[in-house]
Amino acid sequence: MNKAPFIFFVCWYFLSSTLALGQILDTQEASANIIVRGDGLNETQSVDIYASDTIEREVIISVPSGRIEEVLSSVAGFQQFRRSDSRSSNPSAQGVTLRALGGNATSRALVTLDGVPLADPFFGYIPLSAIDPNQLSSVRVTRGGGSGPFGAGALAGTIELKSADVSALGPFGGSLIANDRGDTEGSFYLAEEIGAGFGVINGRWDRGQGFFTTPEDQRVSATSRASFDSWAVGIRGAIGAAPGIELQVSGRAFRDERTLRFIDADSVSEGQDISLRLVGRGDWQFDLLSYLQTRNFSNVIISSTRFVQVLDQRNTPSTGFGGKLEIRPPMVQNQNLRLGIDYRFSDGELQEEAYSAFTGSLREKRRAGGRNSNFGIFADADWRIGAVTINGGLRTDYTKITSGFYRALSSDNILIREDVAEDRSNWKLSWRSGISYAANSALRFRAAAYTGMRLPTLNELYRPFVIFPVVTQANSELKNESLRGFEMGVDFKASPILDVSFTAYDNRVKNAIANVTIGENLRQRQNLPAIDARGGELMVKAAINRLSVHGSISYTDAKVDGRDASLILDGNRPPQTPRWAASGQVNWSPYDRLRLALLLRHIGDQFEDDQENDRLGSATTFGLSADFQALDNLKFIIRAENVLQEKVVTRFSRGAIDLGNPRTVWVGFRFGF
Repeated sequence: MNKAPFIFFVCWYFLSSTLALGQILDTQEASANIIVRGDGLNETQSVDIYASDTIEREVIISVPSGRIEEVLSSVAGFQQFRRSDSRSSNPSAQGVTLRALGGNATSRALVTLDGVPLADPFFGYIPLSAIDPNQLSSVRVTRGGGSGPFGAGALAGTIELKSADVSALGPFGGSLIANDRGDTEGSFYLAEEIGAGFGVINGRWDRGQGFFTTPEDQRVSATSRASFDSWAVGIRGAIGAAPGIELQVSGRAFRDERTLRFIDADSVSEGQDISLRLVGRGDWQFDLLSYLQTRNFSNVIISSTRFVQVLDQRNTPSTGFGGKLEIRPPMVQNQNLRLGIDYRFSDGELQEEAYSAFTGSLREKRRAGGRNSNFGIFADADWRIGAVTINGGLRTDYTKITSGFYRALSSDNILIREDVAEDRSNWKLSWRSGISYAANSALRFRAAAYTGMRLPTLNELYRPFVIFPVVTQANSELKNESLRGFEMGVDFKASPILDVSFTAYDNRVKNAIANVTIGENLRQRQNLPAIDARGGELMVKAAINRLSVHGSISYTDAKVDGRDASLILDGNRPPQTPRWAASGQVNWSPYDRLRLALLLRHIGDQFEDDQENDRLGSATTFGLSADFQALDNLKFIIRAENVLQEKVVTRFSRGAIDLGNPRTVWVGFRFGF
């Protein structure tokens, strides 16, 4: 059942009710001068201690592809599971991580939008195609294990997306753009200050025939372009409920349809989210959040030899809900204390049918699923003493994995196999601590150590999958991943001209979950003894008059530590993990009405598989974008992706290759009033 109408009725009811209440409160409390910000509590002093970077709106809205994943690629250490963007990859492969702590398609970084976690409840991927960069004001990326709210998902770090407010957007605007293949992209928004609050409605669509991901010499009559058709809509509002207290409500719905590699190899992902948030900014500060997610995913697998349907993953409904309560009591000057609890719950079920590649007849009907939950208690404190800032945080998590099962029936409904997983639970303590020293107004030294934890997803535990002919089995006995790491860094800020940051780190992930080869065309998700990742990250920002530069470079030496289990993988680099990655963006406004941007992206070579048989070569791409203010309310836009037509291999399995985006030119306009 499509739940979008119901979810949006609820969201619209809350939004209209809160805005109406805002008008009443604005009249009653005019003398109180209620200020509504629409975001969470301020950052604490500990932000100076851990490796982090903030991407401002100017950079966000000027990337050539217009995709959030390209925005994030400017951050040192950011990595997607595959090199392809969200227009030409399977949604379930859209996991994101930091510091090369990957190994499979599940996200190891916590991604939030206005404080609400975005990861899919069943798969753990991020719905990248549903995020419109034009609706964001900033992105903050913090690398390293997290111990604060929802820290159980922040094994590799945290990516915080912040929505733009009315002042950044204006009352009404949008964009319409098309490329040289006839693909189109459009967006709109309505934003208005109403009483003591505001409301925003926005939408986005992307659709087109796409490009051939298959090289010309490997195409057959069944080969298909990577066509895509997606849309997303959202509403958001905030009111001043009382002096120093505001109520925020948001709702989102999205649907993404695409075809990959072969005709009829179709996938559909969709979801609806709603959240309520109460933020208090008085002496006793608090942040109370609750959210609900409903998601679904379907996928058809086509044989790469006979080009007929062999698997119909027709339905994967899932539900996630949770919330947090954070309290910050009044403290003496230069001290902060954060206390809180959070909870996350996931419930989902796979429903699929397997067919014979020779007869086309139904062979098996399969069902699999379960429930995961996580309850966390956290405390975090920092203290500034002159030039020194000290931070320490503790977090304990109670995780439960329950109701897990896998069931296979014949076409005649005869039971072929049934596995019922044992319920299990666990308490886990994690911590972080750090110190920074400001040598002067421009130079700061810092050091930190931390631990972290990630619960395996329902997808990893119970859902097998096929990228024909390779089958990857699930594993209901997977253990939680745990991280231990430390870092040291130096920041030089000659504001506003130059900002340079360097961090060296050493991270170790025990029980890292990876897709491990166990036979010919057969893999299984397993806990590796550990993955060791150590390296360095350099971030540079510079601004001189009308020219600004935002660049990064990262090096990671990541290896599988399998000695304790006598694994043949010992010493191998984890799949999809490059040693070198770099990104740079130059923005230049030669005069007020013209803005130009050049984006460079380099990714080093990496292996497709755990056996290090199939290598994906390094690739360097250039992109360009320009916008010209033709009228006060109208800009013309030109964007170009992969200008030099670099061959970017995104998948290489037993000689079969997938390619990334070729040179693509976009032309359109953006308007705002």
